[in-house]
Amino acid sequence: MTRLILASGSPRRLELLSAFDFDIEVIKPQVDEIIDKNLEPGEIVKSLAMQKGEAVAKRLGSTDCPVLSADTIVVESGEILGKPADRADAVRMISRLSGRTHEVFTGVAIFYKGQVKNFFVRSEVVFRDLTQDEIDSYCDLKEPYDKAGAYAIQGTAAFMIRSANGSYSNIIGLPVCEVAEALRDLKIQFGVNKNG
Repeated sequence: MTRLILASGSPRRLELLSAFDFDIEVIKPQVDEIIDKNLEPGEIVKSLAMQKGEAVAKRLGSTDCPVLSADTIVVESGEILGKPADRADAVRMISRLSGRTHEVFTGVAIFYKGQVKNFFVRSEVVFRDLTQDEIDSYCDLKEPYDKAGAYAIQGTAAFMIRSANGSYSNIIGLPVCEVAEALRDLKIQFGVNKNG
């Protein structure tokens, strides 16, 4: 079984990657994320994924095992919505998304034997109109607080979401189909986890 280093502390990315039959080791990257506001959203997440992956690859001193890193942002009318700082910030974000369409970008970097694949995937999410009570009730949960845009499409937030266009797993935090294609392009052997 191929060993793969996941340069991310996200439990959602680990769960999505567990569809493959890798022996996954999680190493959280220690980086000060540098965002160039002049870049387009797709280029921002590609850059952040590179920063995370490079930090872990440097610590390991080798990429004989694949190192995979990712970063996800939510963008509404040009504003990047990261993880909410507190409840008031979560309420602000969900209120902003209510009744609107926003974009979710995930950048991925895969480092393997001197090669690097760096790409992003974009999806769209449409929220229905929410009442203030619905927003307040959702923000009373634990769910919004470690998620870009303050929601989890695969969780309780499903009641707010009218539709999603594009990669569903991308909205969760890792575009699994495109990751599989990149692994294949890098000649990294993998199969499907039969225990999943």
